Amino acid sequence: MPASNKTAWAVTAAVLFPLLAASPAAHADSKEDKQPKPPAVMSTVGGTLLGRPGTQVQLGPGAPVLPKELSARSWIVADAESGAVLAAHNSHWRLAPASTLKMLFADTLLPKFPRTALHTVAPTDLTGLGAGSSLVGIKEKQTYSVHDLWLGVFLRSGNDAVRVLSAMNNGIPQTVRDMNEHAAELQALDTHVVSPDGYDAPGQVSSAYDLTLIARSGMQKADFREYSATARAKFPGELKPGKKRETFEIQNTNRLLTGGFGIAPYQGIAGVKNGNTTHAGSTFTGVAERNGKVLLVTVMNPSSKEQHAVYKETARLLDWGFAASGKVKPVGELVPPKSVRTSPGTENGAPTPGKDAAGTVLESAVAEERSGGAGIALAVAGGVLVLLAGGVFLVNHRWPLPELVRRRQRPDEESDD
Repeated sequence: MPASNKTAWAVTAAVLFPLLAASPAAHADSKEDKQPKPPAVMSTVGGTLLGRPGTQVQLGPGAPVLPKELSARSWIVADAESGAVLAAHNSHWRLAPASTLKMLFADTLLPKFPRTALHTVAPTDLTGLGAGSSLVGIKEKQTYSVHDLWLGVFLRSGNDAVRVLSAMNNGIPQTVRDMNEHAAELQALDTHVVSPDGYDAPGQVSSAYDLTLIARSGMQKADFREYSATARAKFPGELKPGKKRETFEIQNTNRLLTGGFGIAPYQGIAGVKNGNTTHAGSTFTGVAERNGKVLLVTVMNPSSKEQHAVYKETARLLDWGFAASGKVKPVGELVPPKSVRTSPGTENGAPTPGKDAAGTVLESAVAEERSGGAGIALAVAGGVLVLLAGGVFLVNHRWPLPELVRRRQRPDEESDD
């Protein structure tokens, strides 16, 4: 289990330090000694440089310098296709993850239930919700499809939807076990799950590196790509006797996707998940495409007094990553899952996914059709070599990221914040 790799002091530092940025008294120029320090020694999964505290980057000729306006305790910029880590800052620091942990929840449970399956909510399904939990508005004794529940998880970060799906998975303890086992399979060894919705809990930690691994795994799944990139959707209301069941609109809380509160939608954004709790502060993992390059960025707990700093710092790192791509020497890599089969004699091994390229393209087409015409397929390009032979495809001799699907806000739509 990943928890065996943790030390008590690291967990304490990650979970018990208060969020300074949330306090009115917390300013960007606060004394540094009031901020917790990263461990002197961290995991080296993905490369030895990633185990060092501080910023890790190796600029080449013509590479832009990193943005100055970065205050996050931990962040990482990675190439989603090749897995190369372009730059990182305390990327293995074990911190409270907030609702970004729902990416692991989804990556673990999405394959278990068909999206058309129906579930009637029992009162016990909603027990244990933490005070102040984000909710999508699920009601007892009402029936929802699995598709509805996943919309509630991804768009509204609904802890109630997480509880219902966990109940369908034989309960919270079973779901926590499944998530920890899946984290170990992904080699996300900084991660330990206590509450599947990401609600603050003693001992619950992850890292920028792990959240990026998890997001990369999730984006292999067509439904994960679709849900995380959906800007708006209709959600079932309460069914009343003798009346047609009404719906209400829900909007994705990922501001780089939808915009709002002074944040503009980021060009090329394709997901993934945001979070915010008392101990975690603001956390975010995003994936975006520009000129055939797909990048993943995770930002954890900015201390800046700048409003919505987690989105602004993510956007700065994405801008930097696109400008720096091909001009920096990687400081590490995103490792593949343990079970990914590799072909000997190739660089880092060539993965052999369990589904052929034709199946991936079909999934993307289906997801795009479900988006009501608003979905946009992002071709994985930029020198990516695809070899079709006996149902096996290889991409850059690395673990591949299939075509992404995003649903962007249409020009005629306005934010309803």
